[in-house]
Order: sequence, then C-alpha cells, then structure tokens
Amino acid sequence: MPGEKPAATISGPQDFAEVFKVPRETIHRLTRYAELLAHWQTRANLVAASTLPVLWSRHFADSAQLCGLAPEARLWLDLGSGAGFPGLVVAILQTGRPDFHMHLVESNRKKCAFLAEVARETKAPVDIHPMRIEDLAESAQSLRPDVVSARALAPLPRLLELARPFFGPETRGLFLKGGETHAEIEAARADWNFAFRLHPSLTSVDSHIVEITELNPCGNDRGNAS
Repeated sequence: MPGEKPAATISGPQDFAEVFKVPRETIHRLTRYAELLAHWQTRANLVAASTLPVLWSRHFADSAQLCGLAPEARLWLDLGSGAGFPGLVVAILQTGRPDFHMHLVESNRKKCAFLAEVARETKAPVDIHPMRIEDLAESAQSLRPDVVSARALAPLPRLLELARPFFGPETRGLFLKGGETHAEIEAARADWNFAFRLHPSLTSVDSHIVEITELNPCGNDRGNAS
C-alpha cells in the first residue's frame, strides 16, 4: 500500500509497481499513458515540462495514492481532469474491475481529446465530459458518485462550491492540496459545514489529501477534524 517506500524512490515503473502492488498489465497501461503524454506534450501544454522527468512520482503516484483511501468506491467523479490527474490514473488502476466507473470533467477540448486517446489505448473505464463543471451539475443532477476528486483545480472554498452539487449523504471528497492546506480549510469553513480528515501525501512532505464528508452550506453544526 502507499507509504511503504519514500516518494523519492518512485522513479519509474518498477518502483511504482512495488509501492502500489499493481500487476504487469497495469504498468503496461501506465507506460502507454506516459508515451502518449510525451507525444502530445510537443503540441499541447498538458503538464509543466519540468515535471516530465519525474512523471511516475509527480503525477502517477500522486494520483494513485487516492485509491487506497477509497478502495470500495464504484462511481467516481474527477473535476477539472486536465491531463488525467488524478482521475484517469485511478481509472487505469481499476481497469478490469466490473463495478467501477470514472467520470472525467474537463472543459478544454484539446485535453479532452488527449484523455479520450489514453482511455482508448488503455481501456480505462471512463466517461469524458467536455464541459464546465457547472454545466455538468445542471445536466446530470442525478449523478451522485461515491468519490469526488480534484487536483490543482481551485482553492478549497471554490472547490467545495463546485463539488457540492454532486455530494450525496455518503459521498466523499478527496482533494490533493499543497502547503496552504490548513489555511484553505479555515477559509472554507466561513461558508461551508463539513467533516474532514487530513491524510499525508505520499509524494510531498508539504502536501495532504483532504478528505471531506458531510458537506453542506453553513447553517448546520460544523464538522470537525477526525
């Protein structure tokens, strides 16, 4: 499981396989993902170029660590998926599981085309929504995923506003956050009631995964850290 090795050792597919205990077929799919990302990066700004040499740690492992926090999740929604982090990586790790499905939301058409090609090549169980998150909230009002995730999308107060329409009683938010995690939580509590847990990031000592439950606008009793 994540946490068995320091993030610095995840330098390639072999280290990734050892840390996350995934089969060879999954590593083949992620390797193909990496090849497509390198190819598309020459004509589309998918990720910061400086992160490509550390792709397996900075992007793949950073995304994959969410799987261990929601192993039972069947329906997953990833907001602002960009180049597929974390949602497409999570979906690839779950490929072959018959009851799992991922929804990726991304408004940039070029990024959606990239996501679609990777999904085809890896057979990842995803639906891609080429639209703004707010528009999906209006058109898919019955979508109640087990998990809502996001990475590098918005500060937490805005992120909770975007995620709230998709929250049901049992929905959990898993949001990858950096050094301003505590300040963002305090800012979010001005407008939102929620319970939260902080999970240390596998890939950065300064980062956390913020797990959000019981999300509602202010007016009810506030949630507490647990």
